[in-house]
Amino acid sequence: MANNKRWLYLAVGTLLLIFCGLIYGWSLFKTPFSEVYTDWSLSQLSMTFTISMIFFCVGGFVAGKMSAKLKPQIIIIIAAILLLAGFFGVSRLNPDNSSSSLIMLYICYGFLGGSGVGLTYNCVIGTMNKWFPDKPGLASGIMMMGFGLGALILGSIATSLVASKGIFTTFMILGIMIFVVLVIGSFFIKVPEAPAGKTAAKELYGEGPSVMLKSASFWVFMLWCIVVNIGGLMVVNSAASIAVAFGAPAIVGMIVSVFNGAGRVIVGTIYDRKAGKFAMVVDMIFMFAGGIALLAGAKAVAMVLILIGLLAMGLCYGGNPTICSTFINRYYGPKYFSVNFGIGMFNLVPAAIIGPMIGSALVENSGGKYDSNFVAILVCAVISLILWILVSKCVEKENAKREEKRPF
Repeated sequence: MANNKRWLYLAVGTLLLIFCGLIYGWSLFKTPFSEVYTDWSLSQLSMTFTISMIFFCVGGFVAGKMSAKLKPQIIIIIAAILLLAGFFGVSRLNPDNSSSSLIMLYICYGFLGGSGVGLTYNCVIGTMNKWFPDKPGLASGIMMMGFGLGALILGSIATSLVASKGIFTTFMILGIMIFVVLVIGSFFIKVPEAPAGKTAAKELYGEGPSVMLKSASFWVFMLWCIVVNIGGLMVVNSAASIAVAFGAPAIVGMIVSVFNGAGRVIVGTIYDRKAGKFAMVVDMIFMFAGGIALLAGAKAVAMVLILIGLLAMGLCYGGNPTICSTFINRYYGPKYFSVNFGIGMFNLVPAAIIGPMIGSALVENSGGKYDSNFVAILVCAVISLILWILVSKCVEKENAKREEKRPF
């Protein structure tokens, strides 16, 4: 019975992350806001998303700390309140006061919204992984697929609401919708009863943040995640623009989002069936294939190759967060997973800043061409391969010092 329940809980957890994933749909709201506040620059609007990603990571870390004292349901309800307050605050912005409205947007969407999503993300994944000690990669992949596809799935709803109700009313409706879903769904997010005997001892193994942060494997692995994310973001965030530049419709960008979601499940399943080293290799193969196809497509002006490259990069970028979650769970243990994973989430911050910054600079310096971007992806792929070798060596040395080898 418990085994059947866990799939229901996983489905509900995935639904919660789909709704929270709407925060990735900031690009849908940029144009409506720029039409209301004509003096806001593109960089000021983009800063909203950057702030939300920073506090997404902060919220994930805080959730990890809170999980030791509070039930998952309480954490998710707190997150629901933050998101309701944030989206309601956005709906109350003053169209006649652009300076104060920009600050409030940063606070409401960036701080409150990002924190609420981070709390939910860590709490749901941390709790659901306890139900799937035998399939952490698959479970994480399914949930992260939902999170990654949130903007795509709910984007059409948000776009229709903006067209019919306006940007401010849309945020009020979305805030209420997300609040209701999170509160109801929180009743299904519960920690499984701890097993007794040897099984319990095995499931409770683990190293806390103080030990993890002192291990060379963690820091080299974080660098690997950052480099792969940088390469992925140089393409995924600009997929629609790249497609249009080579004569394809912008809808291709949405297709990339689907492969982004699929990559999370595919790589997670590979991690469960093979090992972390193999899953990382598969992710890097996607990256090499994507970079080569994109560069070849740009040189030959072949849209088929461009499409293959975009889809491969979607798979690569999607596989990264699943690898991060599963690596931390399996190698450092499930006992302190929530707080350890909260720390690991911070790899998104430098990647979210560096990736788009490098991508934009290269396009501008090349007169609007993407060739140098595609070369940079291949450079990232080579660096990630070097880091993969170092991660493997660090894990081997650390396992040699432990009484029991940790899975990787």
